[in-house]
Amino acid sequence: MIVCKFGGSSVADATQIRKVKSIVDADPERQVVVVSAPGRRSKDDEKVTDMLYACNALVQQGLSCRSLFKKVASRYTDILADLGMDEKPFLPVLEEVRQMIDAGHGAEYSASRGEYLSARLVATFFGWNFLDTDPAIVINHDGTVHESTWKNLDLAIKKGQHYIVPGFYGADTEGNVKTFSRGGSDITGAILSRAVNASIYENWTDVSGVFSVDPRLVEDAKVVATMSYREVRELAGVGAGVFHEEAIAPVVSCGIPINVKNTNFPLDRGTVIVPSREIGENPLVGISAKNGFSRVRLRKLMLFKKSGIRHALLTMLHIFGIRPSFSLFGVDSIVWFFETSQASDSVVNAMCTRLKSEFALDSIEVDKGHAIVGVVGNGVMEDSNLIANCATALAESNIKLNFLNYGSSDTSLLIGVDSEKAQDAVKSLYKALF
Repeated sequence: MIVCKFGGSSVADATQIRKVKSIVDADPERQVVVVSAPGRRSKDDEKVTDMLYACNALVQQGLSCRSLFKKVASRYTDILADLGMDEKPFLPVLEEVRQMIDAGHGAEYSASRGEYLSARLVATFFGWNFLDTDPAIVINHDGTVHESTWKNLDLAIKKGQHYIVPGFYGADTEGNVKTFSRGGSDITGAILSRAVNASIYENWTDVSGVFSVDPRLVEDAKVVATMSYREVRELAGVGAGVFHEEAIAPVVSCGIPINVKNTNFPLDRGTVIVPSREIGENPLVGISAKNGFSRVRLRKLMLFKKSGIRHALLTMLHIFGIRPSFSLFGVDSIVWFFETSQASDSVVNAMCTRLKSEFALDSIEVDKGHAIVGVVGNGVMEDSNLIANCATALAESNIKLNFLNYGSSDTSLLIGVDSEKAQDAVKSLYKALF
């Protein structure tokens, strides 16, 4: 059995949905299909999920979302009309969703309805079973999959049947709708793949695989033919947006391969993601950068003489809602990089005041505008010239290196640069290394 996930661009309108049906019909093994909410039809278009978040925002202000929801509803009724389907049976479904949002069921419920409505529509068009992920997929408070999910799906999915499944959401342990992070339909597809022990998980999008570098930055960017689970996680972790970094977790224990393919060019091979791969002629698979980081630097003489100090400091950050993505340690200092969006300036200032007083720090500083560039590949540790080549490439482009993390992972080299230099850094490194 093959599990397919089709992203927002693949279900954006009737033309795309017909392509989806042609792809699915081409292989009888494609029996479980996960769909996202309709994405943008053009650069100026709005994503359905964004409009649904806006609907909830209106309700939180004490206003009705009725007017804005008409735009959401029209996306689906337009698709129904273009597919030659009767919209009348679908209108009560749309109205029920609108009423639930207006009743204050919250952001996660509101956002999830894009996938819910998409799956209902596609299931009707295909003539397949609709399988709701609420309550089949149970999500823990930390976003991981609850063990009851596997039994639920085993009972729900019958051999020889065909299913359309909404991505992005499930239910929490109290039975309320809970969403994954944005792009979480990839995770849903991985969960379904493990549940049915799929022979392959096909992830269909609007590009022909995972690129070695953002093709908007480098004209001759190549599609990576094969990469490992670890490589794709590392690359996604530093900003490569084709595949969700958390979507690897459900399939690791089963070793299910993932094929990232293009809905618009279905015959393209795409990228195959496998449990492991030999280094061979391709020690590196890609370079990417992630912006939007702040840096915390603290110093104290004899900082690490006190037992448990690292844990105590990190716990204090967590109290203020800050979870560092990267850490560096000196003799008497610690540097943390965290996503700036995690906390407002006032929260960060309060955290610094608390840290300095409670731990008698000599100094603590926070600054914004940092980016993390990742050079990723199973051969990172095998190239004795890698660091020298990277440093030379950055120096020749007049890009200051803020930090370098080498050795904590045998699959990636992480480089800190100023945000405004991130794109130039990626281009310079790609030219030097590929």
